[in-house]
Parts: sequence; structure tokens; C-alpha cells
Amino acid sequence: MQRATNLFNSQQRQEIEAAVTAAESQTSCEIVPVVATQSGRYDRAEDMVGLWLGVIAAIAVWLAFPRSADDHGDWSGMTFDLGLLLMIISIVVAFIIGAFAGSQVGWLRRLFTPRQQMEEEVNARARAIFFDQRVHHTSGATGLLIYVSLYEQMAVVLGDQELLNKVGQPVLDQLCEQLTTTLKQSHPSEALQTVITAAGQHLSAPLPRAADDVNELADALVLLD
Repeated sequence: MQRATNLFNSQQRQEIEAAVTAAESQTSCEIVPVVATQSGRYDRAEDMVGLWLGVIAAIAVWLAFPRSADDHGDWSGMTFDLGLLLMIISIVVAFIIGAFAGSQVGWLRRLFTPRQQMEEEVNARARAIFFDQRVHHTSGATGLLIYVSLYEQMAVVLGDQELLNKVGQPVLDQLCEQLTTTLKQSHPSEALQTVITAAGQHLSAPLPRAADDVNELADALVLLD
């Protein structure tokens, strides 16, 4: 699984920070870009992969060591107890391997995780970060969070109340759509710079930067593993 802290080199981080600084030179909005490795734990995927591998292991043992036609407890040369023990061990080992694979292999976890659940987790994490990174605590209520979650391959753009009052939710939705589209075509560094620049352009008229504006939040990219 790609970790957020390993995805950006020092130059890319500096370029994103420069993009934030340039955008904020046009608007009173405080822009905070955040990239997270993942937004949810998704234990269900681990259990499901483990369960399916356990079932496959049980079937494999049953086919490899079938019961004989008579009823003397023969299991293809082994006693019934030994065959049963072999099946139990194979199921447990297969479940452990499956659970580990489900926790480490991104595409496998996504296969067994409903998209709606991932959307809910990403939105919930974005709202939590909106407060944790103090985006909600700017003096003019003009904070803007640009959030990307790598594992789910989803993005969220959240704005504080004054920003919403000035530009409305459709503008933020447009920025989010632009971000997700660009993420499919280029490196997250380029996608973030593009949407940050676009945010500065969209917000410069309704929320122009005043002469006495103070930079309340750091311009640096926030990376969360």
C-alpha cells in the first residue's frame, strides 16, 4: 500500500507549498492540502478474505483426503481424528494468511469493501481533519480543506461557513471534481497544485485578500499515515 509520506519528495512538497502561498496571495481564504494513506480501518475485508481462503482450504483438504465408502472412520489411509485435525489446521492457517493479505493488499481490500462504506469513512475523516488541522478556526471562517485519501482513491473539498456563504457548495464540488479527474491523469503532486491554483482563482473575487490579512495556517502539505 502506498504511504502518503513516501509519495512526495522534497521538491514536490515545496512546489505544493508554493502553490498554496501563491493562491493565498489572491484571497483571504486559508488553504490546507492534506493527503492521507487511508481513511478507514476496513476490518471486514480482512475477515472476508480470511473466510474465503478458509473455505477453499477446507474444500481442498476434503478433496485430497476423502472419506472412504465404508463407515470405519477411514480417511484415505488416515484416522478420522487425524483428518479432522488436518482440516482444522488448514482452515486456521488459511484464515490467518487471508486476513494478513486483506490488511496489506490494497486492491484485495477494496474488492471486499463496499464503495459506500469507503465514501462514508473518507467524508468522516475529512470532517475530523477539518477541525484537527484548525481549518475551522480561522478568524474570518474562510478555511478550505483539500483532502486526498490514497487507499480509497477519493477526495473531499470542505469550506468553512463564510467561504460557503460567498461562493456556495457548487464551487467546492467543482473543485473536488477537478481534483479527482486530475488525480486519475497525473501524480497527486500535480493534481494538488492544479486544484490549489484553481481555488485561488475562484476565491479571489468573492474573498479578496486584504492588505492586513495574516497567514493563520501553515502553507505546507500535511501528510498522514
